[in-house]
Amino acid sequence: MYRKILVALDHSPFRTYLLGKAIEMAKAAKADLMIVHALSAYEDNSPGLPVRAYHTYYPIADSVAWDTYQKRWAAYEQEGLAALQAFAAEATDQGLKAEFTQTAGDPGRIICDVAKSWHADLIMVGNRGRSGLTEFLLGSVSNYVMHHATSSVLIVQGTNTENQAADQAASATAGAAR
Repeated sequence: MYRKILVALDHSPFRTYLLGKAIEMAKAAKADLMIVHALSAYEDNSPGLPVRAYHTYYPIADSVAWDTYQKRWAAYEQEGLAALQAFAAEATDQGLKAEFTQTAGDPGRIICDVAKSWHADLIMVGNRGRSGLTEFLLGSVSNYVMHHATSSVLIVQGTNTENQAADQAASATAGAAR
């Protein structure tokens, strides 16, 4: 059976559902849980990639833009860590031994690397449902993990009802923030 379960979470509304499934599985297997988040410039809520004008006539403008980007990235990192701490606390409250880590880089590679170094028996990832040109251009993390992981991989696909509930929760959160 599984003794170490790694669950990879992003900023999508689906992450709470995926975490719930990971907690259920870890409790049933009496396994430890590792919660992983990869900081990526292509993720929702990310500040993106820095835009720098290397041949600018106004170096001070470039410096201000770079400083602004660094502040946004730091806030993005802190937001991710706060969420991971809350998720780990939720798992711990349910009687699990839970750890978390956050690293910047390619999500698929980070997930596989952490799983290998932590000796995970199972990797749980969600599927965002990308296909066609979008998947070709942006890639699929679950597809990468499935083909490169050294341990078993479980791809969690939510039903339309669960995805709609996650979307409604995200909309309500966004509305409350305004």
